Amino acid sequence: MRAVVRTSLVVGMLLALMLMQGLQGCATINSSPDMYNGSRTLSEHTLRMGTVDSVRAVKISGNDSQPSGADVAIGAVAGSELGNGRGSVLTTIAGGIAGAQVGNAIENAMAVEDGIEITVRLADGDLRVITQTATGEKFVEGDRVRLVSGAGGTRVTH
Repeated sequence: MRAVVRTSLVVGMLLALMLMQGLQGCATINSSPDMYNGSRTLSEHTLRMGTVDSVRAVKISGNDSQPSGADVAIGAVAGSELGNGRGSVLTTIAGGIAGAQVGNAIENAMAVEDGIEITVRLADGDLRVITQTATGEKFVEGDRVRLVSGAGGTRVTH
């Protein structure tokens, strides 16, 4: 009976950790020109005007490609449960490594969003390349645009 309770507890913990991991993977870095976080409000930004030289579609990953502690923990708990909870140190370590790799792959797949890379020619002829989340705002070659720069990076808008 104790083995059943312990296994149920471990399975419940694994499911909870996987849910938390999945929700963490949904959090992406904001690179939208339409969204400002609180620290970017009430601060001064530099405005430059330019002309769109080119635009291309890109994919933006919100994950820094580093396995999280939860990935390792999930795998380690699963590995330690091999052999009815009498898992060896090696299966715990192997489970931790496997959990880190699988969890990181899932996070990477979930944290990808569409973006655009916009090359802008400034009045002095210099070129600037800015990558930001695709929001539906259309940029085409020859468009007059604004580059808004501050401590958080540069955004392109019309």
